[in-house]
Amino acid sequence: MLYPELCDSDPELFSLSSHVVQFSHYLQLSDTISQENFNSANWADRWTVPSKWKAAGDLGQWKHTSGEFFADASDKGVQTSEDARFYGMSAKMDSTFDNTGKQLVLQFSVKHEQDIDCGGAYIKLLNGSVDQDTFGGDTPYSIMFGPDVCGSSKRKTHVIFNYPPKNDNLLIKDEVKTETDHLSHLYTLVVEPDNTFKVMIDQKVVREGAMDAAWYFLLPKEIKDPDMKKPADWVDAKQIPDPADVKPDNWDNIPASIPDAEASKPDDWDEEEDGEWEAPMVDNPEYKGDWRPKMIENPDYKGAWVHPLIPNPAFIQDPNLHARCTDCTHVGFELWQVKSGTIFDDIIVTDSLEEANADAAEGFLKRQGPEKEQHDAAEKERMEAAAAARKEQETAATGDEDAEEEADDHTEL
Repeated sequence: MLYPELCDSDPELFSLSSHVVQFSHYLQLSDTISQENFNSANWADRWTVPSKWKAAGDLGQWKHTSGEFFADASDKGVQTSEDARFYGMSAKMDSTFDNTGKQLVLQFSVKHEQDIDCGGAYIKLLNGSVDQDTFGGDTPYSIMFGPDVCGSSKRKTHVIFNYPPKNDNLLIKDEVKTETDHLSHLYTLVVEPDNTFKVMIDQKVVREGAMDAAWYFLLPKEIKDPDMKKPADWVDAKQIPDPADVKPDNWDNIPASIPDAEASKPDDWDEEEDGEWEAPMVDNPEYKGDWRPKMIENPDYKGAWVHPLIPNPAFIQDPNLHARCTDCTHVGFELWQVKSGTIFDDIIVTDSLEEANADAAEGFLKRQGPEKEQHDAAEKERMEAAAAARKEQETAATGDEDAEEEADDHTEL
């Protein structure tokens, strides 16, 4: 059991209770499904760590903290605290969320206080009945959204939807950028009832469009006509060899290499011992390689053959692509991090972008400016200290060289 007085200590490592509890904010609005800012005294009672997911030694502990830089010390989030660990926790939402015919907004903030090299920082919306004690990577989910980093080549924001007709989790076709600096960033996913979407980072759109174009939800509307094939006499060669071009008579008589005319037999060459001297071979400047006729435009060229398309008889339109949460009941994190230090905060699941923006105004936006000012000031101080240390080392090294020269002078005397 987590004791409230320990939760309010800063920083304090903790393990969460394993019983199922309600996930709610101190303020519950009519069109907001769930909110969590981790600031209420009993916030930890709402979350469950999956005790049966991994061995205890493989699970990292969550830390309740405001972080290294903050606007208000009482404004806290939860942070990964141990390197090379799995992290998991989930919370039950106040009510089952069905976004059919309405907006779906999933929003939360992420701050990597570490130099993140390989680790996830995404959140999941889970559906149906969830065993929170076993919740992990194999647990079915409806939406997976948020940053994932591993090395310099994998730096993206996941936007993954489960699509029951395909019984698959579908990744967005083109990767979405992510942020990897040491500041807080707000990640927002908005799904509209007209089957469009947008992804925002710090309330700026980084990707938007039609869902059927951005994911492989549906089969193609058209397919190649299986009864059609390229005609045997179709000419798709743009150029052909010039039939009037003839190879010169002496073309094949020109050797690729010839003796070097500027070479001469060495003075110490002994033909009895070394054999008959021969000049080394060099590339022949007159050699033109294998002869090929010049190419001309093909008068019979018809262009590239395009396979005719027909309507796909297997295509089925889905007017409810936006309805990716028809039975969402829980929100959760299941992560692996090599370097720990990521802070999560400002979670909201709602059917109103207006409410998500209002939540951001009360949390993320209030600390964004002061946090950056503190970070930049600390970074400036760190760089100045590093420069001073380098200068001190250089001065010490110069002093050592002078002392060695003086010692050498005394030795010579």
